[in-house]
Amino acid sequence: MNHLALWRRLLSEFVGSALLAALVIGSGIAAQQLSPGNIGLQLLENAGATAAGLYAIILVLSPVSGAHLNPVVSLADALEGGTTWRDALSYIPFQIVGCVAGAVLANVMFSLPAINLSTHHRATGPHFLSEVLATAALVVLIFGLARTHRSALTPAAVGAYIGAAYFFTSSTSFANPAIAVGRMLSNSFAGIAPSSVPWFIIAELVGGAVGLLGLRALFPVTAFLPDAGDDHVHGHQPQTSHES
Repeated sequence: MNHLALWRRLLSEFVGSALLAALVIGSGIAAQQLSPGNIGLQLLENAGATAAGLYAIILVLSPVSGAHLNPVVSLADALEGGTTWRDALSYIPFQIVGCVAGAVLANVMFSLPAINLSTHHRATGPHFLSEVLATAALVVLIFGLARTHRSALTPAAVGAYIGAAYFFTSSTSFANPAIAVGRMLSNSFAGIAPSSVPWFIIAELVGGAVGLLGLRALFPVTAFLPDAGDDHVHGHQPQTSHES
């Protein structure tokens, strides 16, 4: 359990979520401006910036709040006993508001209207399936590393996974209800139409549940108990997000 003052952890989740949204949306806007008409290159630029930036954000903030930056991760952490329900439910509003603030910041940085609702509709069956898969795999990744006492690898692993998931999922792997809310405020390459957001959130929650089932099947707790006197084993400290 994290014993830092709750207000510090909430501030960490707000700042991290704002940076995440600014990173995803800002790099999407920049990609559109730098590579007009080349969708493949735009996606590559957006994915590369997100992967690298996410690694840095998680690396810096994980000692403070665990750098969840994602309501699904916070809920999963509470279900796994890594944090209290009070803390998990306290994190979520700050993650959402942080992503909204980051979206506004990205728009303003590129001289766009602060609130610029997206017209990019993504509510299709393949997108729904993609979000279920993307979120489930993210949950298994984060908590699988924690359960096998390798949480130090989480920042790099999550950054690498999200960067790859931009390409292997048709939805470009949001895997995060808070970032879905933030991205609807930007009518850019990274945006999502408001009418598509509820479907993404449902898919991400379903994915979180599927991910926990997968975690318990692949990583049974009793198989990874620390040996007595093992100085290299650290406590349960899930850290991330996702994206995108």
